[in-house]
Amino acid sequence: VQLQASGGGLVQAGGSLRLSCAASGRTFSRYNMGWFRQAPGKEREFVAVISWSGGSKYYADSVKGRFTISRDNAKNTVYLQMNSLKPEDTAVYYCAAGLVYSGSSEVYDYWGQGTQVTVSS
Repeated sequence: VQLQASGGGLVQAGGSLRLSCAASGRTFSRYNMGWFRQAPGKEREFVAVISWSGGSKYYADSVKGRFTISRDNAKNTVYLQMNSLKPEDTAVYYCAAGLVYSGSSEVYDYWGQGTQVTVSS
C-alpha cells in the first residue's frame, strides 16, 4: 500500500482544513487507517484512527470534538476534517495504514509522506 497525504496549508486560528490520504492498491479496505502528527522538536503523536469498515473511530483527547476522521473505501481515501484549529495543531500530519486498530504508531505498516499544517494565531 502506498499512501499520499495532501490538503495541508496555512490557516488562521479558528479555521478549518480537510486532509486527504489517497491509497494505492486494491487492499485499502482491509486496513485500519490512522492520522498522526509531529510538531518541531516533539515526538510523533496519535491524532485519530478509523477501522477498516469505518464503523469504529477513536480520537486523541486534544482533538476530540474538533477533528473528524472518515473514509471512502470506493475511492481508497481517508480524510481528516479539522475544525476550530489552534496554533498548537501546527505539525506535519501523516496518514498510516495497519491491520491492527490502534493509536500506537508502532503497529502501522505503511506511512504517507506527510503534509504540513500551520495554524497562525
